[in-house]
Amino acid sequence: MTDLIIQTHHGKIQGIVEDGVRVWKGIPYAQPPSGELRFKAPVPPHAWEDIKVTDRYSPMCIQPMESTSSMLGGGVRKTVSEDCLYLNVWAPRKTPIEPLPVMVWIHGGAFVSGSSSLPTYNGASFVSRGDVLIVTINYRLGPLGFLHLAPFGTDYDSNAGLLDQIAALRWVQDNISSFGGDPGNVTLFGESAGSMSIAALLAMPSAKGLFHKAIMESGASQIMPPEQAMKITGGVLQELGLSPETLDQLRNLPAESIFEAGERLKKRVGAGANMLFQPVIDPDTMPQEPLQAVHNGSAQGIPLLIGTNQDEGSLFFRPEMPLIKEQDLVRAVEMMTGIEDAAPITREYPHTIDGHAQIMTDLYFWRSAIRFADVHSEHAPVWMYRFDWKLPGHPVLGKAMHALEIPFVFNTIHIFENIGYHADTAAQRLAAQMQDAWVAFAHHGSPSTQALPWPEYAEPGRMTMIFDTDSSVIQDPDPDKRQLLGL
Repeated sequence: MTDLIIQTHHGKIQGIVEDGVRVWKGIPYAQPPSGELRFKAPVPPHAWEDIKVTDRYSPMCIQPMESTSSMLGGGVRKTVSEDCLYLNVWAPRKTPIEPLPVMVWIHGGAFVSGSSSLPTYNGASFVSRGDVLIVTINYRLGPLGFLHLAPFGTDYDSNAGLLDQIAALRWVQDNISSFGGDPGNVTLFGESAGSMSIAALLAMPSAKGLFHKAIMESGASQIMPPEQAMKITGGVLQELGLSPETLDQLRNLPAESIFEAGERLKKRVGAGANMLFQPVIDPDTMPQEPLQAVHNGSAQGIPLLIGTNQDEGSLFFRPEMPLIKEQDLVRAVEMMTGIEDAAPITREYPHTIDGHAQIMTDLYFWRSAIRFADVHSEHAPVWMYRFDWKLPGHPVLGKAMHALEIPFVFNTIHIFENIGYHADTAAQRLAAQMQDAWVAFAHHGSPSTQALPWPEYAEPGRMTMIFDTDSSVIQDPDPDKRQLLGL
């Protein structure tokens, strides 16, 4: 049992063997962020004396219960709690002789949902195939993680969810060597809000030195101006019947009440509101928008792998949805992208649900990724991909929608059986190719492998890996569309 008992800085933990690897689930990396610690930067956990058995996932951070089901279904833990700042570690069955690269996963979910415990994020395949350690983390969500309260004084911190991620990365620096990992070779990878989080971490001074490579899947620089964030804070307080003068009562309310106030605000503002809770420009935690900070060299020397899916927007726009009025569509695009006049661009797309979905794919995801890649390539090597795999005719897998690449990256495509698809040889080969590329990047700082060579992305070639049944590199995909987007 000794290979399952690990001494951490705060006490001994005992894991389990599962899927042929060692796993420790539900390791605390911070104290429960409740009471006086609510809306504050996380603090380290209390030490313990006995061996803590870490054989099950922690509760998920508080979120809408309907969001706790995975897109592909199957085995999702339904318990939510404010006491949720835990992480999980997967390591080889035998402690390695030489320290192994560490990959830390940050889940997505629009900053209001998600968890490190989703079956899609099982790290066993990564460990077995690639000689790496996998860490998955929880972080505070919704108003509990992203309510902008710092302007009200030193008793409050903004961007608490991002500060949780930094605390987890500090835990990795302090403890991962005991599991056989190399704290000097840490790769962050994440999707959607997790990818947007990585963009923020690349810009945050307090995250500097805590990781060494970054993989961003379907998300880039995404922030809220402080003026807008303050309006949202005011709206949440109004929903709770509080004012700046009675702000201290926030710490005594049930956490669920605060989250529900955020949900009511979303409904009151309207269905068109996009991510009321997200990273905010704040002098103490994130003084610059990530895109500007990276342009200025904040992530100097950190290799980056970044990409998007071919049909991101199809997850958000379903065939049965009503069309958006043209002027509302233009306004929404301008709000999401910062483009001053989006009408000439949106007019180039058909006014259909598929057209709406492609606008979201191109302007919100692809355009953001290209802009981020372009500025970062001035300071470090960059690799770009696009995920095109789909299963024509399938009600879920018929398009390369947002998040569909994740089961391929983790090689957990067996979960497709929950929606009636048993992965064929071609899908299995694609999962192996993608996971091998991610592992190569973690080991060497380049995703190129002998089986799938992958050149750097840079102007003017803009070489891009297209992941599909037959994966290959192409030069500057869709140049006319890129120029339409002003890139």
